[in-house]
Amino acid sequence: MLVVQYLLAGLGFVLGVTQSSAQQPTSRGAAVAIDRVQVSADEAADIERVSGELRWPWSMAFLPDGSTLVVEKYDGIRRLEANGTRGALLLGLPENVLRKEDSGYLDIALDPDFAKNGHVYLAFAEGDESANRTAIWKARWDGSRFNGGRVIFRTTVAKKGPSHPGGRILFMPDQTLLLSVGDGYDYRNAAQDLGSHLGKLLRVDREGRAPADNPFFTTAGALPEIWSSGHRNIQGLTRDPATGLIWAHEHGPRGGDEVNLITRGANYGWPKVTLGIDYDGKLVSERAFAPEFAAPTFFWAPSIAPSGIAVIHGRNYPDWEGKLLVGGLASRAISRMRMGKQTGLWVEEERMFGPLKTRIRDIRLAPDGFVYVLTDEEKGQLWRLLARSASVR
Repeated sequence: MLVVQYLLAGLGFVLGVTQSSAQQPTSRGAAVAIDRVQVSADEAADIERVSGELRWPWSMAFLPDGSTLVVEKYDGIRRLEANGTRGALLLGLPENVLRKEDSGYLDIALDPDFAKNGHVYLAFAEGDESANRTAIWKARWDGSRFNGGRVIFRTTVAKKGPSHPGGRILFMPDQTLLLSVGDGYDYRNAAQDLGSHLGKLLRVDREGRAPADNPFFTTAGALPEIWSSGHRNIQGLTRDPATGLIWAHEHGPRGGDEVNLITRGANYGWPKVTLGIDYDGKLVSERAFAPEFAAPTFFWAPSIAPSGIAVIHGRNYPDWEGKLLVGGLASRAISRMRMGKQTGLWVEEERMFGPLKTRIRDIRLAPDGFVYVLTDEEKGQLWRLLARSASVR
């Protein structure tokens, strides 16, 4: 096994590799090696680098055979074997994709009955820079490619520009799914308009239809897919299997990144209330809180630009039980958070892996009980986290 150490050197890092012999590994051996990365001694975990050379990876889904489907934002999806070997980009994906800045191929999720039907769901930005919509695409995975792909849902109104598409997907226990849709950046007031999908969390069934028990299904002038409103750009969405609670985080402007407990029909206030200011220094709103809006359970000011979220359970991380891990694009770290026993609010315990200076895009707790992390880089990596208090099994 290669032992990889990152050492701070001025403003960058030097990658040092030690081996048991002077012989260099073959190119194939280097590609499939899982490298242990030691970080500073006071960190709560080490990381193993499972794979590299992933071009701007955005999300991942774990297949039953131990391999992983990884979405590369501008290029498509590739399969990684359990040992980290990268496959070629897969065939059968949608082609009408806006690949710029925030937009591209986004989140991926397996059908709850994947073992029987092989269905895969992909959120993506459909269209071009002058007119695009956040959409859900569904196809069948046959073990080597996608077949029969079709768009089952797209937002009602096209927006201009590549910013704030949202695009996180989460399946619910009733086999419906949630989709985050951003406010489109230049359309932020639409987050308060129930006649628009922008700035919302939506709930649809596996064919993209609004379930009849959605909160605004019978509300005049409201779109029936809306589950919650007043969001800016949700980039982290997860359900705690132990409590059933749904947690989301979203980007604020300058300050005001939030962690929210998602509840049916709630309005989270953007842009009527915010804990941040606009990028030009002007106020977005004079109010940070208001009784008619759901308040965040945690916020960051200054912003960390959160992306990816996971609730931790299982024996591999005994000291992290029930805690949140939140990735940071701007903070270049993973925030570990615990729930305050008296307040019910999240507390940030630690920012992990900051010395690596790496943007974090996605965090997932996998079926094998380990946490996997994607870094947001042109040559992105897939990591596996190893808590130092846990033995590797």
